[in-house]
Amino acid sequence: MNEAGCVAREPWELSFPAEPREMAGLRRVVRLHLKMWGLSRQTETAQLCVTELVARVIRRAGTGTPVSLSLSMKGTFLRVEVRVPRECEAPASASSRAGDYEAMSELLLGSYAERWGVWEGPDFKATWCEIATDLTTPHGHGGGVRVTRAEAMISLYEAAAAAHGARTTRLTPVTATRTVIELIVDLLAWVDAHGYDADDILDAAQMRFDLGP
Repeated sequence: MNEAGCVAREPWELSFPAEPREMAGLRRVVRLHLKMWGLSRQTETAQLCVTELVARVIRRAGTGTPVSLSLSMKGTFLRVEVRVPRECEAPASASSRAGDYEAMSELLLGSYAERWGVWEGPDFKATWCEIATDLTTPHGHGGGVRVTRAEAMISLYEAAAAAHGARTTRLTPVTATRTVIELIVDLLAWVDAHGYDADDILDAAQMRFDLGP
């Protein structure tokens, strides 16, 4: 098996007004998008980063400021970036309270992500975070030992199908039940790691099972 079965993680962007009422919707969008990317394990951290990055915009530039959120891969890291038009970015306040908020924000971002920073383009200012994944390549998949075992089993199934099947050693009922359960769990891990919807797969499998051979 190789990366051919993995979902392509192309850069994605969403524009919206920076408002507190948008936060819940943003978190849902991030969760759904990362699920499609097979990065469900990074969802909570990414949601926290998005919440804090947008909150920084609201504190600095005010409610309703137009911003854009982007998700992309930076090597094997998930990059979360929020951009603000240059004309909307207000200078940081010199008040002690504003300084406390800024220090707390930097502390939170540093605890959520492996690294974060700020950069400026010709007409915008962007704050970004990068979150570690367990991927080995930007468009590969993670998932640990279960996915590795599922890959091996799928390769065996492909070889068996090509050879028109093969006889196997008869299993006892207890051993067979245990093996089937482990196989299903491994395959669901593979499905999740590749960005597919496990519920859709299970529904389709149940339908096929009900229809019979």
